[in-house]
Amino acid sequence: MPYLIYDPDAPDEKIYELRLGINTIGRENDNSIVVIHGYLSRHHAEISINRQGAILTDLDSLNGTFVNEFKINQCELKHGDLVRFGSVFFKFVEAIPHQGQNTLGDKQHQDTDISIVKQVAPEQTRVTIQDLLDHDKTDQADKSVLKLRHKDSHQRAVDKLQILLEVSKQLSSPEDPDQLLQKILDLLLEIMQVDRAAILMVDETSGELEEKAVKSRLGIKAEDQFYSTKITNFVRQQGNAILTDDACLDKLFEDSVSILKQGIHAAMCVPLKPREEVIGVLYVDNLSLTDVYSDEDLEFLTCLANQAAIAIENSRLYKKMQSEAIMRAKLERFFPAPVSRKLREEGNLEIVDTEVTALFADISNFTKMSSQMEPRQVIEMLNEYFQIMVEEIVFPYEGTLEKYIGDALLAVWGAPYQKPNDVDRAVRAAIQMQWAVYRLNRNWVKQRKRPIQIHIGLNTGKVAAGNIGSDQLIQYATIGDTTNVSSRICSLAKAGEILISQSTFEKLNNRNLPLEKMPPVRVKGKTQPLQLYRLFWNKFPPIASSRLKD
Repeated sequence: MPYLIYDPDAPDEKIYELRLGINTIGRENDNSIVVIHGYLSRHHAEISINRQGAILTDLDSLNGTFVNEFKINQCELKHGDLVRFGSVFFKFVEAIPHQGQNTLGDKQHQDTDISIVKQVAPEQTRVTIQDLLDHDKTDQADKSVLKLRHKDSHQRAVDKLQILLEVSKQLSSPEDPDQLLQKILDLLLEIMQVDRAAILMVDETSGELEEKAVKSRLGIKAEDQFYSTKITNFVRQQGNAILTDDACLDKLFEDSVSILKQGIHAAMCVPLKPREEVIGVLYVDNLSLTDVYSDEDLEFLTCLANQAAIAIENSRLYKKMQSEAIMRAKLERFFPAPVSRKLREEGNLEIVDTEVTALFADISNFTKMSSQMEPRQVIEMLNEYFQIMVEEIVFPYEGTLEKYIGDALLAVWGAPYQKPNDVDRAVRAAIQMQWAVYRLNRNWVKQRKRPIQIHIGLNTGKVAAGNIGSDQLIQYATIGDTTNVSSRICSLAKAGEILISQSTFEKLNNRNLPLEKMPPVRVKGKTQPLQLYRLFWNKFPPIASSRLKD
């Protein structure tokens, strides 16, 4: 026979056998299963047992019937289903397991070295707001607009804490700020019997309160600016919650046109104050009755407003984090990764003296070639070329792209961060650039595009590195003779060549490179001739991208 287990896996669990036919559950003595609990209806539900199975039917109970946390009117029960009547939990099983057999079904073994006093599933402690409210409340005899079912002060205190906990849970997930404000008012009108409610937030630009969300009870129209600005401004300035029994007669607000015009009687207004600063106010009023709100109502509304204020601030922070993440992604696309990292760490790019290895790469005979191409073709070709040079070589080799100059690019190693093998990384990057052009040309020839050749120059020396320009326009650059000389060396290189300076040669950790010492050569701007070395890059095999940082 099937069974219902009350408060399953708890020390005080009770097992009820379900017999063929109708089994009723409720708090009246004439039920098959009697549980004295305030959240059960007198005749809450019934379970029909026949040879085909078990059918659970809700008997129009006040707090509803749930199976595995889904509200049902009728459904077929299966072994292991968790059934909740209001806030009372049962487990449906088709048979009671033998002694020693684990009742948790799928879990076959338990740790024997753990002394378990009690196990509680989260579902067993879950109470919905609906479970705690009296939705048919019309009596104002208790002088409170809280729709609490119980009259006992102790039980009301417990219920209010449970409601605030559930409100906190419902407001905890990040949402669009506007949707969150409306959700706060929806919860408010569900919990409290008020006519109208509004949330006003402090505008960051003007510093004034602005209406952001309004809601009214069914059958009551919320006029434009139905709230009293004198009341809302008073609460915003004082930072304290207020309750007025009859605003029309309150001398504090006797000159308020909106109070007289709207016929506002009872009103409450509380600040939204997540920390020290008031970020807005929550306002509720009643049009027909005076002396309708109690101290209990004001205290509860203040607590609810505290939860709302924290949720609003969290929503704002979440939105700000999203905006900053988007901006950071855009920055990292605009700036080289090392520069973006430096900005995040220090907030600015101070000018520092440092040593770098500068790599200058240029496309050979580009002017003549581009004159024979359509402008769009030139741009498409350069975009494909630069993407490979920078994203597949410069960045993986941890270099910093300083700038594009037409068809040329300038990259540096050693700024904004230095590594012991910066020179070797720069030289290996140059080698892989030539191999990348070789592979690129093979694809372009198949597509009947023009092949290209590049020439590269490298030089090592001192520079001033940092933001060159203004605080509003960030341009990370290295200034000094080192980068100028790398450009001169590049112009001396022939198509398909890599030339390095004496200073770069002396800083190399790997002296076994296939290099050819060239006769000294004079360049513009230098009184002494330069000693250069030609690097035979084709004697090095191309390196797969996964090995670039080896």
